[in-house]
Amino acid sequence: MSHSPHQHCKPQQLLIPAPAGQLEVQMSCPKHPHDPSHMPFVVVCHPNPIQGGAMTNKVVYMLASTFNSMGLGVVRFNFRGVGKSTGVFDHGDGETDDLRTVVQWLRTEYAPTELWLAGFSFGSYVALRAHVELAAKRLLLVAPAVGRFNFENLSLSNIPTMIIQGGQDEVIVPDDVLRWMRHQPYQPHLHWMDEADHFFHSRLNELRDAIIDHWGQTLTA
Repeated sequence: MSHSPHQHCKPQQLLIPAPAGQLEVQMSCPKHPHDPSHMPFVVVCHPNPIQGGAMTNKVVYMLASTFNSMGLGVVRFNFRGVGKSTGVFDHGDGETDDLRTVVQWLRTEYAPTELWLAGFSFGSYVALRAHVELAAKRLLLVAPAVGRFNFENLSLSNIPTMIIQGGQDEVIVPDDVLRWMRHQPYQPHLHWMDEADHFFHSRLNELRDAIIDHWGQTLTA
């Protein structure tokens, strides 16, 4: 028997089985979904674990809060070796397996009508790597870690994609992101924030507003 995702979407934090042992997962749910029978879920990937990245990162939290406010279910999770997730950092390969595991769990347990992927920094690299294989319907890359991980053989696909990049990024070279983007077969929507640094200090509200302004009225597009 199939169920509406919203009927079963409930705020919770749990551990799910994974190839490296277990993954720590947190689900948050919209208070007022636009259409409970057609509610996408977003899986949000956090920044580099070896630099302290976790699903509690403030940018990741803001992304989750923003998507919830737009009427979407959200799943955050800790990559292997972070929090209660077991395993060790694997430079993107194992973390991509972690994302696959979370998406498989989500689809099995909640059967979302659509899957969206979002990532911040290293999390963008993981989301980009897997978005075609996982049949994501939308993709959000925030300060993608171009230049720190191998983006050269990764391409955007023909789905609605948004990139948010700060002009004062001290971790990623902003021009590297632009150069990579210009060579893509499909051009994303770019929201450029001149004064924002990598962690969007004092700019999180602008980050939120950019997503809502671009996608908030197009959930059925």
